[in-house]
Amino acid sequence: MPWIQLKINSQAEYAEQIGEMLSANGAQAVTFVDAKDTPMYEPKPGEVMLWPDTQIVGLYDAQYDMPRVINQLSKSKLLGKNFNHKLDPLEDKDWEREWMENFHPMQFGQRLWICPSWRDVPDPNAVNVMLDPGLAFGTGTHPTTSLCLRWLDSLELSQATVVDFGCGSGILGIAALKLGAKRVVGIDIDPQAMPIVTM
Repeated sequence: MPWIQLKINSQAEYAEQIGEMLSANGAQAVTFVDAKDTPMYEPKPGEVMLWPDTQIVGLYDAQYDMPRVINQLSKSKLLGKNFNHKLDPLEDKDWEREWMENFHPMQFGQRLWICPSWRDVPDPNAVNVMLDPGLAFGTGTHPTTSLCLRWLDSLELSQATVVDFGCGSGILGIAALKLGAKRVVGIDIDPQAMPIVTM
């Protein structure tokens, strides 16, 4: 089924209120996204943190009466008549598969690969770390993680003890163990990482 997205840019203080208005006017889902590429720290579980400039996106069935929705929203004091908005068509897809398609095995250095579980391992003889994306997932694409993984790959780690401060998913510690480290200590204060770290 095709969809249509109604996008409205606002400040963080009004974003949730606008989101509630979209829901009240038939939106099947409401999403808050960064309107100006502003970095944010990961929120604690249950905490909602919004960017100073937030884009509110309402998802509607493509057959929905959008002129009526726009007319209703324009009557609100918060938005007002002729408020800035954008309507974008959105083709129907298998969104879970679409999301999974973005994650591929990645090589770091000579021996080390980080692979999501639904992908084939490119080199069975390599050091393969099977790790799926999650809230605290370190994908390896961040420059510091990538550099650390390449550095670990270049080391002789047998009998080494490795300490990973701010370990997140534990990607560096797991890689160190797979590369021969005797022991790894992972430390993090992010509540999203704790269930992973303590497993």
